[in-house]
Amino acid sequence: MEPIKVGLLGFGTVGSGTFTVLHRNQEEIKRRAGRGIEVARIAVRNPAKAQAALGAHAGTAQITDDFNAVVDDPSIAIVAEMIGGTGIARELVLRAIANGKHVVTATRRCSRCTAPRSSKPRASKA
Repeated sequence: MEPIKVGLLGFGTVGSGTFTVLHRNQEEIKRRAGRGIEVARIAVRNPAKAQAALGAHAGTAQITDDFNAVVDDPSIAIVAEMIGGTGIARELVLRAIANGKHVVTATRRCSRCTAPRSSKPRASKA
């Protein structure tokens, strides 16, 4: 059975830590889930910096500065958003959900992130 493919959005402290945990616990995840897990794509602002940080641990992960390429990749089943904030992070989370991905976010404020915004103004209380 093919591994579940994960895309990471961001590779700072939280993103790199997530990669390390997934990489270190591959066998345990496979045992518990009945399927392996593979970080297939990592989107960052500076691919060279991420590549240097990963070194030999990058494996087959493709590092890119195109965040949309991760959320639009049909082979990615899970998108982990670790950019922070509610601007571009919100847009990417919503796009990933629209593309049928499972989404994990490290952004506390992103719980509001996925709530649809109404174009209608709220009625004022009299």
